[in-house]
Parts: sequence; structure tokens; C-alpha cells
Amino acid sequence: MSSYRSLRRNHDFGVLWVAQTVSEVGSRASLFVFPLVAYALTGSTGLAAAAEATYLLGLAGALLPAGPLVDRVDPRRVMRSASAAGALLYASLVAALLAHALTAPHLLLVALLTGAASGLFGPAEAKAVRAVVPAEDLPTALSQNQARLHLATLLSAPAGGLMYAAARWVPFAADAVSFAFSWVLLGRLRTDLTAPAGRSRRSPRQDLAEGLRFVWSRPLFRTLAVWGPLSNLTINALFFAAILRLINGGFDAVHIGLVEATAGAAGIVGAVLAPWVLDRVPTGWLTVAVAWAFLPLVAPMAVWNHPAVVAAALGTGMLLNPAGNTGMSSYRLARTPPELVGRVQASTQFLAMAALPLSPVLAGTLLSLLGGPAAIAVLGGCSGLVALIPTLSRHVRTVPRPSAWAAAEPAAVPAAA
Repeated sequence: MSSYRSLRRNHDFGVLWVAQTVSEVGSRASLFVFPLVAYALTGSTGLAAAAEATYLLGLAGALLPAGPLVDRVDPRRVMRSASAAGALLYASLVAALLAHALTAPHLLLVALLTGAASGLFGPAEAKAVRAVVPAEDLPTALSQNQARLHLATLLSAPAGGLMYAAARWVPFAADAVSFAFSWVLLGRLRTDLTAPAGRSRRSPRQDLAEGLRFVWSRPLFRTLAVWGPLSNLTINALFFAAILRLINGGFDAVHIGLVEATAGAAGIVGAVLAPWVLDRVPTGWLTVAVAWAFLPLVAPMAVWNHPAVVAAALGTGMLLNPAGNTGMSSYRLARTPPELVGRVQASTQFLAMAALPLSPVLAGTLLSLLGGPAAIAVLGGCSGLVALIPTLSRHVRTVPRPSAWAAAEPAAVPAAA
């Protein structure tokens, strides 16, 4: 595992990883608490759901403008600005709660703006990672970032629940501290991340169009841009339907919470194993395997409505997911010109997230119309149809192992139409 040893000696990657890990755990804990606080304030389940939806709206809304921004300015400034904004916004919730003056509009505004801060941070971090990590170490670096996400999933709900039980303001105070810590740590980055001098000063809209044109001009990137949102829609709807069945079946919150914890634990294991898997399986065929990984798990979930079955299915499906995400994400970064990384990353993240809000709607509609087993079966069939997209794509299947592409030159930027 020479890549692990290399990354341990990479000061700037360590700074990025620690800063965002602390902030990610805090943010997800606060995201878990947002609906609880909203419900306590208003007694409305609609506003409780709106708190989380507003955060996701801010996140998605900031992604596209974030791309041109981080390709124009030093991404370190963007990340530190986002961290400072998060610290101040969460501190405002703490102050309002301590003064017994928190209102629903204040809570929703903070949810929207902190989501936007996360949307700005993501592409900036991707550009920074691309700059500080050698191409041959990108798969291992991104697998460690995948582990960070699953670690946050594993820890955030229990941590958020415990802090909320202590006092409503405690989770937000912890998140304000985590963002302040991130701001301080990001100031220790040593690599010069400033944009190259002499760039033409076009409008942000032209810059964004250039990034989207680059994604659409590359057959592989175009295929992934179509497959990503459809896969996220069907797989998330499948497991949302399974969770709704558990709720309807009368299972308590503790047992249902263990399903998400199992997914987080399986994701961490998968992220640790990802570099080993990537060294042995061609990235294209690994992506195809990930696309089909959840389909064999549909039958047991349709037959048995039990937390242990859903947890086993979700955990099994998640084992290969970090390796698949890491492989294609690393290849995409390695094949993207440095001056386009922010825009390409923002565009692909936005497209991947675009259909996510429809997942609960699709799951709930199918459950009400068809019932549990049939809804699970239909969503499984949809996931199989979506899996055909990368399977039938020669551009996906022929992506080799990282050893064959890590040193490749980035793709050329397409000329403007």
C-alpha cells in the first residue's frame, strides 16, 4: 500500500482530509437535528421535512456557480470562506436558542445558506485535491474521502441525537466549532492553488458553458452524466421504499436506525478495501459490477420486511460502492484539464443530485399504488434497466486499472462552438 504511505507524507492532503472530516461529521449531525428542531418549534411535520429539503436546495443551487468561481480564484479562499460562513451561521442558531428567540424562518435560512456553503466547498476541495495529490495517488486519496463520508454517516445520527438530548443548541455549537477548526486548518495549506495568470476574463456563464460542453463532448463523461442521476434516483427510491415499509410494519426507530449504521460501517470497510480492489479489477468493469450490485438484493427485501434483511442488503450493496465511485471519480479528475476541474466537478455533482429529491416521491407513490413487495420489485426492475447504461457503453467498459491511466495526459478542452 505505497499510496497510503505516500499520502501520509502529503501534508496538504492531510490538512484537507482532517479539516473536511471534522466539518462533515458536524454538518451531518446538524442536518439530522434540523427536522427535530423544526418540529419542536412548529409542531409541523411539513416544516420538519422542509428544513432538510432547504439544506439540499441550497447545496444543489450553489454547485453550478461554484464551478466557474473555483476555476477563477484560489480554491483555498473559497473553502475558508465557506467554513467561516458555516461557523457564523451555526453560531447564530446557538445564540437564538440560548435566548429562546429562534424562529422557523431563521432556522430555514440557516439551512439554506449552510447548504450553499457546502455546495461551494465541494468543487473547491476537488480542485485542491487534484492540485496537491499526484495522479498515481488519486484513487487512494478519493477512497479515503469516501471513507470520510461513510464515517460521517455512521457517527452523525448517534452523535446528533446525544447532543440534542443534552440541549437543542449543543449540536449547532459543535458544528460551529467544527467549521471554525476547518477554517484554521485550511490556512495551513502550503501548495499554491491560485488560478494561472493570463486567463481570459469571460463571463461566469461562458465559463460554466465551457465546463458543460467539455462534459458532453467526452463520450465517457456523457454516459456517466446520464447514468449517475438515474442510478441515484432508482437506488435511493428502492431503499427509501424499504425504510417506509419498516415504519409501516411497526419497527421502532432504534432498529431502523441500525440499518443506516450498517450502511455506514459497510461503506467504511469498502473504502478501506477500495485501493486493493482498484489495483485488481479494471475500473470500467468495476463500474458495471457496482451498477448491478443491488439487483440480487431486491428479492429478499421484497419477500421479508425486516430491519435485518434491509440492513444486510444495504450493507452488501455498499461494499463495492466506494471502490466504484473512487475509480471513476479518479479517472475523471485525471482526464480533466486542471483549468476545468472546478466546473466539471460542479457540473457532474449537480447532475448526480438533480433527481435525488424525486426518490421519496417515487417510493411513496409506488408503495401506495402497488403495496410493499410489488413496489420493491418494480424499483428493482428499474435499477436493472438503469444498470444497462454503463454495461452497454464501450467507453465505460474499456477504462483500465489505474496503473494504466494515472500518468495519462488530461483530455484536450473542446473548442467553443
